[in-house]
Amino acid sequence: TPVKAPFGKVKLCIVKPDIGLSTPQVFGALDYDQLSKEDPEELLARFLEFGVDADGDDAYVNDLEQPAFDCLPELKALKEDLLKVKGFDHVMMSGSGTSIFCIGEPDDMDAFMAEFDSREGVSVFPTEFTQREEGEGVWFEGSL
Repeated sequence: TPVKAPFGKVKLCIVKPDIGLSTPQVFGALDYDQLSKEDPEELLARFLEFGVDADGDDAYVNDLEQPAFDCLPELKALKEDLLKVKGFDHVMMSGSGTSIFCIGEPDDMDAFMAEFDSREGVSVFPTEFTQREEGEGVWFEGSL
């Protein structure tokens, strides 16, 4: 279902360790008794009403985050380091890993990049949410 989200030009950083995780391995570590009880439709309603803030961190749910951390403890340590960065509103792993997205912008981007983008085996991609207007055609045009 297409969603017209009120995100605007929100800044974020994607932090990607070079190491990967096997999706089957992450699902194999998933404790199905620990799955979130949140209603996805209610979470969507919060994002539509409040934008990326979603009225709190509890709107950010990824049941695969803990099993990924169990498989790769250094990924959890990376997220904990990112949570300490002033300027990020939300920090969460994407999917089954290993990318971590950080919504907001560091108060000191130069210091952030010096600390994280210079880490061995970690890449940082500062970017922003984008939305195409209805009827605008294709998202991306380029040669293959």
